Amino acid sequence: MTKPSVPKGTRDFSPVQMARRNHIFSVIREVFHLHGYQAIETPAMEHASTLLGKYGEEGDRLIFRILDSGDFLKDVDRSELAITESRELTGKISEKALRYDLTVPFARYVVQHQNDINFPFKRYQIQPVWRADRPQKGRYREFYQCDADVIGSDSLLNEVELIQIISKVLERLKIPGWVLKVNNRKILAGMAALMGAPERITDLTVAMDKLDKIGLEAVQKEWLERGFSQDAVNLMTPLLEINGDSEDKMNTLRLKLADIEVGQKGIGELTDMWQMASEFIGKEHISFEPSLARGLNYYTGAIFEVGVPESGIGSIIGGGRYDDLTGIFGLAGMSGVGISFGADRIYDVMETFNLFPETSTMSTQLMFVNFGEEEEKFCMKAAHLLRKKGVRVEVYPGQVKLKKQMQYANQKSIPWVALVGEEELKSGQITLKNMESGEQQKFDTDALADYINRSHTGIAF
Repeated sequence: MTKPSVPKGTRDFSPVQMARRNHIFSVIREVFHLHGYQAIETPAMEHASTLLGKYGEEGDRLIFRILDSGDFLKDVDRSELAITESRELTGKISEKALRYDLTVPFARYVVQHQNDINFPFKRYQIQPVWRADRPQKGRYREFYQCDADVIGSDSLLNEVELIQIISKVLERLKIPGWVLKVNNRKILAGMAALMGAPERITDLTVAMDKLDKIGLEAVQKEWLERGFSQDAVNLMTPLLEINGDSEDKMNTLRLKLADIEVGQKGIGELTDMWQMASEFIGKEHISFEPSLARGLNYYTGAIFEVGVPESGIGSIIGGGRYDDLTGIFGLAGMSGVGISFGADRIYDVMETFNLFPETSTMSTQLMFVNFGEEEEKFCMKAAHLLRKKGVRVEVYPGQVKLKKQMQYANQKSIPWVALVGEEELKSGQITLKNMESGEQQKFDTDALADYINRSHTGIAF
């Protein structure tokens, strides 16, 4: 018999892990709400044609395809089964795919529901996505993204607001040492023009985006392999080795791209955004990185990426401006900008630094010990009243030895147990035991509810 398992790159989540994940989702959702974002959801699967061609060649290879239902070979000519190029055959037997991210499905949603949307439209989405990537630390095949986007406005205020959201979420999660890297795709377009190949920005950025992983020499080699001349590579290399702080780098690039209009526009947008954002974020948390490319083809303006260098986990947030993503679905000129929190990587970072609050794993606040039939009836009624007042309560489901019931409470980290015996039945009061200190107090039901609700940490004595 085969041992039960899950596919590589996917995971089960225990109650403790789920409680911690929900803590992350709750913080992110609350900050989204503070800024006026509304929730939507889209299906796990989309038509393959909706997704393909939106993420570049490498992205397309990572899209999980879904075989057509039933006899998927029924309408395929037998001669086509001899096709050696798998992608040609895949298109004939697979019309659907699992979503690769939440942004392209959002663009499809906007076009499909445009008559019901008030623009600018501020939406958020917290849902899983799937990528046929090679599993490794911090990289999964199934993972959650928490996206916030504004569409229908080209104002840089939106970029600044998203930077505020990033800062608030990470501060509330108490993540240390995070750095927001920023760039602008127009600056990268200016670099491509400087190399004499303005139409080849994708070839330029696909290699550049790997700089932190493979190093400058490997990037240079890949540029040459992609057909750039040695002169062009020599011209580009100094732009990736600019010294100084972020403002020095901006000033240097402003001079280098002085004669390139698109590059100057990108520098101007970046400068304006930087000046506004600096009011809300410390200099230690933001950095201009000329090599930041964010390889997705749909970005056209500002691009963002957040990492926690000391964690060794990689980027935890990414995003950017896209001027016409909805145009591929028939709605031209609809500019948008968004960010995506990688909840699974944020979880890994918080676990690495032991940042989860103890209360994030607390489910049940109070457990009634079960001493017998009469006591059980009393406890069930008391639990019902406590739940109406917002207390998370359970009654132990069986009249077993006290030791076993207390072990159960300890294993679930329940901070209090309620003891109801003959004396309590007569008095109508409940004896509350603190599981950490062992101290006991007596309360009636209403007073007990107020006491527990005032105890935010779960331990009050």
